[in-house]
Amino acid sequence: MHIHHIAIAVKDLDEALEFYHDALGATVSERHAVPAEGVEIAFLPLGEIKVELLQPLDPNNGIGRFIEKRGEGIHHFCVQVEDIAATVAQLQTAGARLATEIRDHPDGTRYAFVHPKSTHGVLLELYQPPIT
Repeated sequence: MHIHHIAIAVKDLDEALEFYHDALGATVSERHAVPAEGVEIAFLPLGEIKVELLQPLDPNNGIGRFIEKRGEGIHHFCVQVEDIAATVAQLQTAGARLATEIRDHPDGTRYAFVHPKSTHGVLLELYQPPIT
């Protein structure tokens, strides 16, 4: 288990990408829309972890409301796990509540979010890479 990425909600993805490139020399490893989540995302590897920038596709969706209420900033952090179902079961046994059920992405990855009320105010994403 290790931290996979830290996600930052931004109003303008291009502006944020320019900053991270100019300030830290970060380059984009992946950029695409995720219509099911209502966001456009970009990943920027920084050492052992990645920064994920999230721009809402609709100001009224979850990320849009997050920015409206709290402003731009850290949205969640993500932990990569070997077996997401086992990790979810372990967390639920410990009393944690999921914010979403386990979701399957077309690329074979699986993910779920743990509610911030269960994690001392931090939205936690669990990520399982494709099984090869």
